[in-house]
Amino acid sequence: MKNSVRLRMCGVCKQFGPTQALNNVNFEIKPGEVHALIGENGAGKSTLMKILSGAHSPDCGEIIFEGKPFVPSNPLDSRKAGIVMIYQELNLAPHLSVEENIMLGEEPNDFGWLNTVRRHKLAQEAIDKLNHHHLPLSKPVYLLSLAEQQVIEIARATLGSVDLLIMDEPTSSLTKIDVTTLFSIIKKLRDEGTSIIYISHFLEECQEIADRYTVLRDGSTVGSGVMDDVTFPELIHLMVGRKINEVFPQRPHAIGKPVMEISNLAGLSKPRCVNLKLHKGEIFGIAGLIGAGRTETLRVCFGLDDVKKGNLFIQGNEKTYSIPQRRLNDGLGFLSENRKDEGLMLNRNVAENITTTTYKNFTRWGLIDRVRQYSSARRMVDRLDIKITELTQSVNKLSGGNQQKISLGRLLLHDADIYLLDEPTRGIDIASKTQIYKIICELAMEGKSVIFISSYIPELIGICDTIGVMCRGVMEDSKPAKEWSENEILSTAIGQ
Repeated sequence: MKNSVRLRMCGVCKQFGPTQALNNVNFEIKPGEVHALIGENGAGKSTLMKILSGAHSPDCGEIIFEGKPFVPSNPLDSRKAGIVMIYQELNLAPHLSVEENIMLGEEPNDFGWLNTVRRHKLAQEAIDKLNHHHLPLSKPVYLLSLAEQQVIEIARATLGSVDLLIMDEPTSSLTKIDVTTLFSIIKKLRDEGTSIIYISHFLEECQEIADRYTVLRDGSTVGSGVMDDVTFPELIHLMVGRKINEVFPQRPHAIGKPVMEISNLAGLSKPRCVNLKLHKGEIFGIAGLIGAGRTETLRVCFGLDDVKKGNLFIQGNEKTYSIPQRRLNDGLGFLSENRKDEGLMLNRNVAENITTTTYKNFTRWGLIDRVRQYSSARRMVDRLDIKITELTQSVNKLSGGNQQKISLGRLLLHDADIYLLDEPTRGIDIASKTQIYKIICELAMEGKSVIFISSYIPELIGICDTIGVMCRGVMEDSKPAKEWSENEILSTAIGQ
């Protein structure tokens, strides 16, 4: 069975306006195989999978699924054929409960009447399979963190019978423990004969879980083969067309006096107790599991969530209670982990998104100087190597990784003194990650201070000066990054 081909895509092309997203792409996968689809942001991975899942139609090319021509006209066609996709940008109904989202479209019924008992049982089994028993099934999804929402998306996708499962960046917001759980589920599905297309910018994950790989670059297939036969540097070279010698750059920078101090800080629900001292020119990393309170800590610091107790000092002045506008005036900048709902105006263009918090620099007598505005936006696009066709291009037309870089570009243009970065490399390819790491290090060299949340422990150890680990809403321990190991961080995060 494994020697046959379940899916074959030949000569697939897709163009959006002047952008050639896919150009003669070839791809195939066998039953019971995990196939890694690899490439930089904008390489065409998500577009290819959206064609397969019925969200887009190809301009030309052929799709053969289970030995027959396959032309899905919408996602429901693909679902009925046994093809399920987990999108990089989550696709949940925010005001429905966890249970309702997991079972959406798959509700059990008896003669047309909803069987709520069986629905609850199936939803609980799906959550239990992912080791997230703590998630209340009755809770509205919009009240969950982004990482918890990603767990719901995965639970929904693995619920029923699936022949081909497409996972687009499924671990981008997951911690290492959750990734381990997900991998065990993937292996179980593979052993049962399910084909899995695994899209990820974490190449070490691809090497661990995938049997074969295909690499896209600039919308074309540039390599394919058995994963065990290719090295990490060879994959990178196929992705970007050049070698990347230094993934985690080391830039000497001086650490000065404290610029922000947090004492016994607590929010309404999380965090419960955080003590933290951030110095001038310091990169302070925060690790922890999903639900540990990392995101909530930054939101409280930036004035997005209310303070229950504790104190916050900025530049020696108490600034415990505030709002985001004042925090911006205090020299703080915040990058949300949720770019879709909080980080971007998806229906506006690139230039407007990058300059949205700095309009005062481009206005005169109440009018916007478009030349100056677009000039500043262009410099940021070039600095971050954001792949666009023009500055007037709508942001919702870009890949997730390029959207993330636009969010960061807006923050950099604002020129803060203290940067609060929540998962800044989420959904970004390895070349872009290296670029972001360099920018963070350059900020530290300029005397800027950075708090950096990440679920990817190697990058915290690789670029941070200090790492603090949170567990159940409490900052359990913090010390120089060189004194931490991955195992120690995980042990602290789970409360051991």
